[in-house]
Amino acid sequence: MLYVSVNVFFTNKNTAPRSETVVGISFGETLRKYRMEKGISQQELAQKMFVDRSSVTRWESGTRLPDAVMISCIADCLDLDVSLLLKPAGYENEKINVIVVDDEEIILSGEIDVLRDVMPEASISGFQKGSDALSYAKRERVDIAFLDVMMGSTRTGLDLCRELLEINPLTNVIYLTAYADYALDAWKTGASGFLLKPISAEDVRTQFSLLRHAIRGG
Repeated sequence: MLYVSVNVFFTNKNTAPRSETVVGISFGETLRKYRMEKGISQQELAQKMFVDRSSVTRWESGTRLPDAVMISCIADCLDLDVSLLLKPAGYENEKINVIVVDDEEIILSGEIDVLRDVMPEASISGFQKGSDALSYAKRERVDIAFLDVMMGSTRTGLDLCRELLEINPLTNVIYLTAYADYALDAWKTGASGFLLKPISAEDVRTQFSLLRHAIRGG
């Protein structure tokens, strides 16, 4: 088993799945907090991003949510790690807890490298066996789970998704596979996203705007 862990973990609140409006409000509060800490006005941020001030106002009020490309651009303009913008204000000292499950050790190592590049502040743990991932999820609250669909065992990634969501319904699950044919079945399991292998940093960032549940500490 390959196991990689970075720093500490945090837990989610036991709340119902959020609507898009709640997602926007959480993001907006966080954006406003970091913008003000940097001493940048809404107008100055808008100019840096080549958008209207009204766009920044809508993002901060929670009425609109920027797409993945814009979120990445905001992070660059504020000189922040993008993962910080995906957590509600007040949890900046907590780390996003991520797991990756893939039975191929070399592929798993590569996937972890990509995720560490995208989320350097996150806690990332890798597993080659679904059973090990489940044992871990029973001890630590998992915020995002990247799961290989076919793991060469009796337990598929689809099965593992259902089991992880039984442990914590607020886990965001993103499938990893080399076969797009699995997409339809994957969406039926309550997953947040679907990535084709080999994954890239750009593809992972795109998934941030599709997460079903809030990433927050407890």
